[in-house]
Amino acid sequence: MARHIVATVDEIPPGHRRLVSVNGREIGIFNVEGEFFAVSNRCPHEGASLCKGRVVGLVEASEPGSYQYSRRGELIRCPWHGWEFDLRTGKSWCEPDRTKVRSYDLKVESGGALVEGLLQAETFPVVIEKQFVVVEV
Repeated sequence: MARHIVATVDEIPPGHRRLVSVNGREIGIFNVEGEFFAVSNRCPHEGASLCKGRVVGLVEASEPGSYQYSRRGELIRCPWHGWEFDLRTGKSWCEPDRTKVRSYDLKVESGGALVEGLLQAETFPVVIEKQFVVVEV
């Protein structure tokens, strides 16, 4: 599996996202309270640019009129039809057994480890003092 440097940690602050292109694939990188997740930019329902949708949390009700809001910032809502996908797993909240957006392994690695290894960053500068967000495709 090839590894690609897509950004520095500082370039995607908590609550933000960045759309990147890796080997012709558009991938959304999301920072959820310091944890990074990567999903395909294509909604599996009808092909919308998924990463242009709202990042939301989970609303649950134990009984009518009693609502709890949890998992703040962990779901992405498709801008076309409102389907929601879990940024951690890619699973759909509409059809979890049948529909899933492609998710990618994502790691935060120190700049020093990347400089010393076989990876070469051609489009992003490698600065040893920073940490890089690396996506595996």
